[in-house]
Amino acid sequence: MGGVATRGTAINFGQYGLKALGRGWISAREIEAARRAMTRYIKRDGEVWIRIFPDKPVTTQPAETGMGGGKGTLDHFVVVVKPGQIMFEMSGVSEEIAREAMRLAGHKISVRTRFAVRDE
Repeated sequence: MGGVATRGTAINFGQYGLKALGRGWISAREIEAARRAMTRYIKRDGEVWIRIFPDKPVTTQPAETGMGGGKGTLDHFVVVVKPGQIMFEMSGVSEEIAREAMRLAGHKISVRTRFAVRDE
């Protein structure tokens, strides 16, 4: 997962965004928790766009299983995130509300994030 993001680095749909500063895997559960935190804080006022989609399957072997025996069963899905990628976008609310909603969402995600404003 070396390098920085070359796609998805601009805010295209909303006025405010949540940008990844680190790299890693973000699970579907983390994305849903962040979405819920944002929409609850803005009281379903504005619009929220989710710019990432968990399309990478992750498999696991049961505990105390010896080597061999093939690939494990599907456990969950993740999305690979690189620095600079916009993960969420928001519009229809003031900057203070958007900043706090994105801060709450950032706490639910396992990579460092930063609030971003669209350049006009």
